[in-house]
Amino acid sequence: MADWISFGSEALRAAVNPQGAELSSLIDGDGAELMTNADPAYWTGRAPILFPIVGALAGGCYRLDGRDYALGKHGFARHSTFEVVGVDDDRATFRLEASDATRESYPFDFALTVDFRVDGATLHITTTLANPGDRDMPASFGYHPAFAWPLPYGGTKTEHQMVFDIAEPGAISALSSDGLIAGERASPLDGPVLPLRDDLFIDDALIWSPVESRGLTYGVEGRPHLRIDWEAPELGVWTKPGAAYICVEPWWGKADPAGFAGEIWDKPGIMRLAPGERREFRMSVTLTQ
Repeated sequence: MADWISFGSEALRAAVNPQGAELSSLIDGDGAELMTNADPAYWTGRAPILFPIVGALAGGCYRLDGRDYALGKHGFARHSTFEVVGVDDDRATFRLEASDATRESYPFDFALTVDFRVDGATLHITTTLANPGDRDMPASFGYHPAFAWPLPYGGTKTEHQMVFDIAEPGAISALSSDGLIAGERASPLDGPVLPLRDDLFIDDALIWSPVESRGLTYGVEGRPHLRIDWEAPELGVWTKPGAAYICVEPWWGKADPAGFAGEIWDKPGIMRLAPGERREFRMSVTLTQ
C-alpha cells in the first residue's frame, strides 16, 4: 500500500493516496478531520477519481466500432496506482497514463494528471486529460469527495444543509436499481437550500443534470463550513443512509440511460478529444469560518 502524500498550510492540510490519486484526508489547523471516516460498514471510498466514465454502463459495457468493452462503474482510475510526479510543501501532482492493462477495457492512449494545491484555507484540484494518441478519444470525468457529516464544528446531521449559489428549480434525475438514468423525480431543494437528512438518499444519489450553480456552502448556519466550487455541468450529492459522510460530486459525464444500446460516441455526457487535445477539470474546497 502506497503511503499518503501530505502537504498544505497552517489552515488546511491535505493527504492524497497515490492509489487512485484519492484525496484521503483534509484537516483544519486544529487537526479536525473534514472528510469521511471511511467506515467499512458503509463505504471505504474517500474521494475516487471517475475516469474514463462516470456512473454505470447499461449491461456493464460500452460499444465501440461494433465491439463491446466491459468497464465497471466509474471506470478504472480509482483502482489504478498513479505516479507521483511532484511534491512540494503546499501541493502534490499525480499522473496516470495508458498501459496494456487499461487498453483492454479502454483502447486509447491518454494522460490523466491530477494536481492538488493548498492556498491558505482553500484546496484547489485541477485535473488535465490529454489525448496523445492519433485518433479521437471518448471520455467522461468526475470528482467524488466524501466530506464528514456532521462536520466537526457542532450541530446534528439534520442541522446541516447545502446552499446552492442559485435556486435549481428543475427536476433531478432518477436512478434505476442498477444505477442507470431512469427518468426524473422531484427536486428536494427549497429554493437554493437542501436541508440534509438520511432519507433523501434511500433511492441513491441526488443528480442535477444540468446544474446551473457553480458552487454551494455546506455546514451548519453560523458555524465554520465548507465552500465547494466547480465548473462542471452535472452534480451528484450522495451518501448511504446512516453513514458519517456526504459526497459532493462535480461531473463531466453521467450514467447511461436505462436501455441505452448505442455506440459510446452517442452516450450522453461523453466528450470527444481530438489527437493532441487537452481538457481541464477544476474544483475547490474552502474552509470558511
